[in-house]
Amino acid sequence: MKAGNIIRIATIVLILGVLGFGVVAANKKTPNSEKVWDERMTMGSMDAENYFVTYTDLMCPYCVAFEVAILNNEDEFKQYLEENDVLFEVKLSDFLYEYGEARPINSRYSAEATLCARNEGRFWDYYKIAIATVWNNFFATYGKSAFPMINSLDKTFWIDLGHQIGLSGDFDTCVNEDETLAEVIENARKTVDAANGGLPYFKFNKYELSGFDPSWDWSYVKKYFDMGLRNK
Repeated sequence: MKAGNIIRIATIVLILGVLGFGVVAANKKTPNSEKVWDERMTMGSMDAENYFVTYTDLMCPYCVAFEVAILNNEDEFKQYLEENDVLFEVKLSDFLYEYGEARPINSRYSAEATLCARNEGRFWDYYKIAIATVWNNFFATYGKSAFPMINSLDKTFWIDLGHQIGLSGDFDTCVNEDETLAEVIENARKTVDAANGGLPYFKFNKYELSGFDPSWDWSYVKKYFDMGLRNK
């Protein structure tokens, strides 16, 4: 074989190898462990094929309505995650305090307290009681007009919720001394960077959308997830 042909063949093989490497690199999926903010605020397997994240704020009535629809059907929700190999994560911040017009201070207090409970290994216990309390006492009846009532609350309200699930001591100190405040503010900044619309904002595989009507139920949550499964 002539030297020129050998060089051409070698060049073609090299190009194909580079292209093949590029395809593999492009198709390589980022591990969930590199995408989640905090594994303690997830449901499902960290090795799941599908990844659903909700950007949320406890002072957002539409966000709370979405979580209520899930928590009222928690067994079915967990079964859905398992059967469809989904990792679900809550990305919580004081977005409405940092960037909203009304700037409800309890957006900050609630996020701080929830992350303090997370530090005690009780994120989901605290999140559930916070969601249920805010919804049943305020948003279910008054909607957005509940803000003046909620804004009259202080940190004691959120500390008392922790006491209801057995937290005290370090939890109380964490809330009172703003130990999670820097993280809460950083989470709000990351929410602005990630979300193109209002809260709640969802990313599920390649499917993204925002908003959730307070009158909707679990069937609408499932539609969101189903759309994500169809858009990988």
